[in-house]
Amino acid sequence: MCFLDFFLKSKIMIDYLKDFRIGIFIAIIAITTIILGAITDKVLRYFLYRKQANKDYDATGFKFLKHLIITVIYILGFAFALIQIPEFKIIGHSVLAGAGMISLVAGLASQQALSNIVSGIFLVIFKPFRINDKITINNFVGTVEDINLRQVVLKDAENNRIIIPNAVISNQIIVNTNMHDTKCCKIIEIGIGYDSDVEKALEIMKDEIAKHPLFIDTRTAETKKQKMPLVVARVVALADSSVTLKAWAWAKNSTEGFVMYCDLLQSIKKRFDEANIDIPYPQRVVTLKKDKTSAEESAK
Repeated sequence: MCFLDFFLKSKIMIDYLKDFRIGIFIAIIAITTIILGAITDKVLRYFLYRKQANKDYDATGFKFLKHLIITVIYILGFAFALIQIPEFKIIGHSVLAGAGMISLVAGLASQQALSNIVSGIFLVIFKPFRINDKITINNFVGTVEDINLRQVVLKDAENNRIIIPNAVISNQIIVNTNMHDTKCCKIIEIGIGYDSDVEKALEIMKDEIAKHPLFIDTRTAETKKQKMPLVVARVVALADSSVTLKAWAWAKNSTEGFVMYCDLLQSIKKRFDEANIDIPYPQRVVTLKKDKTSAEESAK
């Protein structure tokens, strides 16, 4: 009897020691994974910081690779931790049914996650945009700040962060203002009164655009020989209340183009006021038709 008690106590102690050893191994693996992930992140950030000193360096692939490596480290750490735990026995059909539902939900979730990962890889390979490009997706306009395994992060003009899943971006039309050519054309469209001097108004628009410090000359040597004007301005419509004038102004990029556009609206308006060129309000001609009976009575 004493031998049996000793044997049972020894078996319990052995089981406790096994569980303790498994817990120690899992803790070591978890700590090692966290430390290794942090070190990898700092090392890759250091190399990225050094590379970004070169303005022509494209950080898109490097940042994506950083996220991928760190994710793989955590997945491997989690896998090694699971290896230390013995297999669980199936308790009953109810638990099995519950596990089946959980597996189904997890499968659907992993399918979406996998779609984002594959879409992110395609974004890095085909490069419809890069880090620091200004793009428009689903009416959201912003600068690409990060591309990771799940999403693209945009920073808009108000310093907000717009998070868009990679799978969503793959099915959308993307407007990239920085792809191949960063030049930006701003269209200055103004309506003037029918009694105003059209030729004078066109010359004022050309002059204000040409002398703006952010305006750039996009003419080639061949177009200069053909005497193409520095600034093109034309009458484009005869509207109900005004004559519509349009001029095309080029800037180095979209940011400078927006500043130039705002400045030109102000300076052209000021020059128009000095030259007595009217920018009319919408006008309507209203004809009042008298009633026939009333007209006959007034005639008597």
